[in-house]
Amino acid sequence: MNQMNRFLRAAVFTVAFTFLAAGAHAATVNLKADLKASSEVPPKESAGTGTLTGTLDTDTNEFKYHVEFSGLTGAVVAAHFHGPAAAGSNAKPQVPVKVSPIASPIDGKATLTPEQAKDLVDAKWYFNLHTQANPGGEIRGQVQKAE
Repeated sequence: MNQMNRFLRAAVFTVAFTFLAAGAHAATVNLKADLKASSEVPPKESAGTGTLTGTLDTDTNEFKYHVEFSGLTGAVVAAHFHGPAAAGSNAKPQVPVKVSPIASPIDGKATLTPEQAKDLVDAKWYFNLHTQANPGGEIRGQVQKAE
């Protein structure tokens, strides 16, 4: 009986430790967007393209992103994450890019509110780059979970 109690205690400890260790690690959601002029609302004429990759730490709501772009009509005058909005709809800025000048590549991070984090993970945010020739946005991409 004593050996059985030791076995049960060891099993309970192992299971409890496994759950605690698993809970100590934040879940990371990987995100992406393809930036195109045809995704702007309304669509634009531009040879500009770009890509966005990012991660969201679901425990801290820290959002980190990396953007690369080329072929725009001129210098970028503003860049933002907008939401909540489905593809084909416009929304107000949520997170501005705060570097100057805005040049490729862009690396940044922001701490989101729980509501912003949910909208981001639910693909209700888009990212776009604004130029002087296209002040409403030249290229845009809906941010989605990466496969």
